[in-house]
Amino acid sequence: MYNAKELKLTVSDMQFDYITFGSGKKPLVMIQGLSTRGIKGAALSLAYIYRIFANDYKVYIFDRRPIVQNCITVKEMASDIAAAMDILGIKKADVFGVSQGGMIAQYLALQRPDLVNKLVLAVTLSRNNDTVKQVVGSWVKMAEHGAMKELVMDMAQKMYSDDYIKRYRPFMPLLTLMQKPKDVQRFVILVDSCLTCNTYEMLDNIKCPVLVMGGRQDKVVSGAASEEIAEKLGCKIHMYDNLGHAAYEEAKDFNQIVFDFLIG
Repeated sequence: MYNAKELKLTVSDMQFDYITFGSGKKPLVMIQGLSTRGIKGAALSLAYIYRIFANDYKVYIFDRRPIVQNCITVKEMASDIAAAMDILGIKKADVFGVSQGGMIAQYLALQRPDLVNKLVLAVTLSRNNDTVKQVVGSWVKMAEHGAMKELVMDMAQKMYSDDYIKRYRPFMPLLTLMQKPKDVQRFVILVDSCLTCNTYEMLDNIKCPVLVMGGRQDKVVSGAASEEIAEKLGCKIHMYDNLGHAAYEEAKDFNQIVFDFLIG
């Protein structure tokens, strides 16, 4: 389906999982948000979700490094993406970063502007705020205490709209099983790394076209975090009044808006 493949790439003596799909000539690098499970086994589902890009792009989705040390930063994760792109010969790609992936994408555009043609920053932030500090602290505490059901439920309640939670409440017990972190310590380190993003004062150095997407009801990074990125950059912004952090999943027109910006 959509020429979807799961592959491995060696970067700095570590084997990274990555996914490709699509038959287009232009490169699109998608940087996903924090995940409890990683991308292994998700090639077909991701290709289907983002099928709108498959005809025009060769899409690349890179997982985080397999071994994460304490105090790893999103800036270091951006260096991993840059190294992977160099190895694969990807130049001037359109880059689409969601949540933590949006933090990584900012550093990628700042460190390696030669690699970024257009940039989409979705439901993300450029500096810490009270909302994200409270959320990260509570998720780390739940994970460290083994409260996995509570963790997954809290993640869902923070990310999705009340209507979405109400609609899919019967499936929540299954979600807590499917989304339980495989490696709790790795998950804790990656959650903590969200607090290392500090690009706000450097955003003026991003010169490529940028689109910011956000939800005004965002309970993870706050809707204001998206708005201040767009204000600082003076770029296009699309905000969903009634959606939160998972606007990229809930809004039916989300991928179309991103696609129109990248292709236009």
